[in-house]
Amino acid sequence: MTVIKLKQQGMTLLEVMLALAILATAGLSVMNAASEALRNQAYLQDKTFALWVASNRMAELKLEKKWPSTSWQSESNEFAGQTWYVRYQTVKTTDNNFKALDIEVSSVKEGNALAYLRTYIAK
Repeated sequence: MTVIKLKQQGMTLLEVMLALAILATAGLSVMNAASEALRNQAYLQDKTFALWVASNRMAELKLEKKWPSTSWQSESNEFAGQTWYVRYQTVKTTDNNFKALDIEVSSVKEGNALAYLRTYIAK
């Protein structure tokens, strides 16, 4: 009588379970990276719009050819289908012919500024 040894083919249940665990972990890390990128994209879009709002308001203030007061002034602007809250003030400099103009823009009233610009305007 001859004994024939059969060679094992395929994978054991343990090997399959281990492979599935590795794939699941890799899938979760890919999903976390994608959701983080999506959150960052929304933040960068808001920051870009806030900088545009600040630049627009700065140009308007320069064209008005009058200096805003040294206390904070607040207003709201509509831009890109969203309300933006703008604060601005002038800051005294050592030269009386120049003043610094600070502009802050937020997407939430009384919130942290998403954009901050400073420029200098002449008399």
